[in-house]
Amino acid sequence: MRHLSWVLCLLLLIQQQGFQVQVEAGDGFIRTRGVHFVMNGSPYYANGFNAYWLMYLASDPSQRAKVSAAFREASSHGLTVARTWAFSDGGYRPLQYSPGFYNQQMFKGLDFVVAEARRYGIKLILSLVNNYESFGGKKQYVNWARSRGQHLSSEDDFFRNPVVKGYYKSHVKTVLNRYNSFTGVIYKNDPTIMAWELMNEPRCTSDPSGRTIQAWIMEMASFVKSIDRNHLLEAGLEGFYGQTTPWRTRLNPGYYIGTDFIANNRIRGIDFATVHSYPDQWLSGSNEQSQLSFLNNWLGAHIQDAQNILRKPVLLTEFGKSWKDPGFSTYQRDQLFNTVYNQIYSSARRGGAAAGGLFWQLLTEGMDSFRDGYDIVLSESPSTANVIAQQSRKIDQIRKIFARMRNMTKWKSARASRRAEWLARNRSKRIGN
Repeated sequence: MRHLSWVLCLLLLIQQQGFQVQVEAGDGFIRTRGVHFVMNGSPYYANGFNAYWLMYLASDPSQRAKVSAAFREASSHGLTVARTWAFSDGGYRPLQYSPGFYNQQMFKGLDFVVAEARRYGIKLILSLVNNYESFGGKKQYVNWARSRGQHLSSEDDFFRNPVVKGYYKSHVKTVLNRYNSFTGVIYKNDPTIMAWELMNEPRCTSDPSGRTIQAWIMEMASFVKSIDRNHLLEAGLEGFYGQTTPWRTRLNPGYYIGTDFIANNRIRGIDFATVHSYPDQWLSGSNEQSQLSFLNNWLGAHIQDAQNILRKPVLLTEFGKSWKDPGFSTYQRDQLFNTVYNQIYSSARRGGAAAGGLFWQLLTEGMDSFRDGYDIVLSESPSTANVIAQQSRKIDQIRKIFARMRNMTKWKSARASRRAEWLARNRSKRIGN
């Protein structure tokens, strides 16, 4: 009875918020409708993970079993979305070793990742460049331009210089039009990919006003959409507030990096908002309770603003707690995960804008060199794995209720259609008599 009453309450809330269940073609692409993700006409919620290393390991056929194991373990815990890198610029074992020139073995690694994700029913968010020096990032792009005669004074010229922007656009075009050597499907036509991400954590400290990144996102969002209208697009933001909402900047943990959560996500072509949260990094030195309080306020504000101002879904695309922190305990990490998941679930069950969370980061056994403190090996962390699986079950329950509503809508529509046909037939009989 308790479950039934909860279902009835959810249906009432959905009706009050004006959520409409519509029938769409079942092509498997995730789209947005208002503050919700939808797939095949039904609302879609994401419980997922980050695994930046997938392409890197998959480029070595002898290591591909680890990629398969990660997807298999994730799927068994109900995880349905993975965020990973579709870039590696210059340096050791690059994807792009110079502008427009690619290592095909690395690209085949990414092909394998997409194919395996499809096999395990996991959608992908593919990030197209890094803000940071790891795997090349904007510094490598700027250095490429310098080596060809461009006089650039800052890494932030990545966002301003037309030559550098041309290199980035060329990479975007190459990835989106990539023919997958395993599946035979061009990336821009593959529903396994949920969304493209313009950049991992874009920052432009040389222009704290936010105008530089705003212009860059506008230009690049338009460019991506000119190539690919099938997939969703997000900017890769951490969620720091800017000049658009000065009353919200007090929530920022002392960071002024030239982004604006509201203005950046209002840009046409940006389909949903993203937020990151690392209270142990951002508020290092504060106690556990202060960090959890910050996390609750941070998430609550962004969910509210996505709902009421942006009117778009919001995903928490990175969060975690490092076991390298002094005094770390698994209980603390589980508490942080539960705080995140409760915020998402609370919003989702009301028909709100929170659409899911992706923890940083999933590893599988035998990957010790990739451990960064935030790593989670599900088989080695049973309590955290249980928290993750429980969240998967809870949001899947919401999805199933929406699916029942959709089926009921289809049934009512079919019944109304049959009744209309019957009335039409009988009316013509009466006229004839």
